[in-house]
Amino acid sequence: QVQLVESGGGSVQAGGSLRLSCVVSGYTSSSGCMGWFHQAPGKGLDWVSTIWSGGDDTYYADSVKGRFTISLDNAKNTLYLQMNSLKPEDTAMYYCAVAVGRYGACGTAPNEYNYWGRGTQVTVSS
Repeated sequence: QVQLVESGGGSVQAGGSLRLSCVVSGYTSSSGCMGWFHQAPGKGLDWVSTIWSGGDDTYYADSVKGRFTISLDNAKNTLYLQMNSLKPEDTAMYYCAVAVGRYGACGTAPNEYNYWGRGTQVTVSS
């Protein structure tokens, strides 16, 4: 059974940093894509970033490009999201997700991802 558990969320002031972690168990294939999404209060689920587990390809939403960095430690089965220069509009629940069998064709739509964590809250105050 595939399980994803996020951690690292918290409350910071604008301009601060956080590093989110997502420990993945039950899935070790290099053919999948691993991503981060967020959902702000009263809004839909939005894609943030994705990395292909079989290579170094990374993808970012325009709103976070240059501020966030996604990475994957295959030895630890852990996905990370380093978030710098945080803004109040980054406030949201952040979820990690896995899309299996994508072979590098990583998408940005939530329905392309098969497994999800329960989320970790990030709150950025001005």
